[in-house]
Amino acid sequence: METGTARQGTTQVLNTTVTNTPSTRPDQGLPAFYTQLASGLAALYGRHCEVVVYSLHQPEGVAVQVAGGNRQPGAPMTDTEQQLLAELLSSGKERLCLTYQHLSSPVRSLLQLLHDTAGDTAGVLCVHLDLSVPLHELMADLLPPETERPQASAENFSNNVEELVTLTVERTIETINADPYVANNAKNKQIVTTLFEKGIFDIKDAIAMVSEKLNISKHTVYLYIRQKKRDDEEEVSSSNNQENP
Repeated sequence: METGTARQGTTQVLNTTVTNTPSTRPDQGLPAFYTQLASGLAALYGRHCEVVVYSLHQPEGVAVQVAGGNRQPGAPMTDTEQQLLAELLSSGKERLCLTYQHLSSPVRSLLQLLHDTAGDTAGVLCVHLDLSVPLHELMADLLPPETERPQASAENFSNNVEELVTLTVERTIETINADPYVANNAKNKQIVTTLFEKGIFDIKDAIAMVSEKLNISKHTVYLYIRQKKRDDEEEVSSSNNQENP
């Protein structure tokens, strides 16, 4: 993607942050991770994004890394980039802009000064995202192919209340039945108690579902619920008595 022949007055600054002033020492090179950063950004934003790292050890700026575009290392800065760089060095602030290509195609551009190992400014990072392409093409680059998308996690997002109740009941039954510290003759009661604490029985038809899953009568489920409520009331009463002797 080329961004080099923008018209004068077509740059709209969107945001700024403070940076440093340029280095005058040509012996200070750009760290290698800046070129790696360019490749990573181009891969992240897809084929409609161009990322260029320029060295500022020459007045006109020379590309040392180009990712995602048609230009090659050694290419000079474009007119638009030189204009933005002049503003960047003058204000000491990065540039997040809306620029335009020679065919008036909008491009979202970012220019950020880069520093050498001595902490001086030695280069500039330019990121250009072509906004003229159809949205579905941009999204296709940002989203992974169907075959690479991760499988659904163990976290379940139910489509309706019935699914949620069924899932909660089944998982609770599995967990308590697998717990060796709960006696076999106490498992059903513990399951009902746990489901009560989760608020499952506030949902319509939950009692009938639980009784069917546990192969016990609805009256037995009601009995366990009443016992749980009574135990809770006794616990609250005992706690109040301790606080008010």
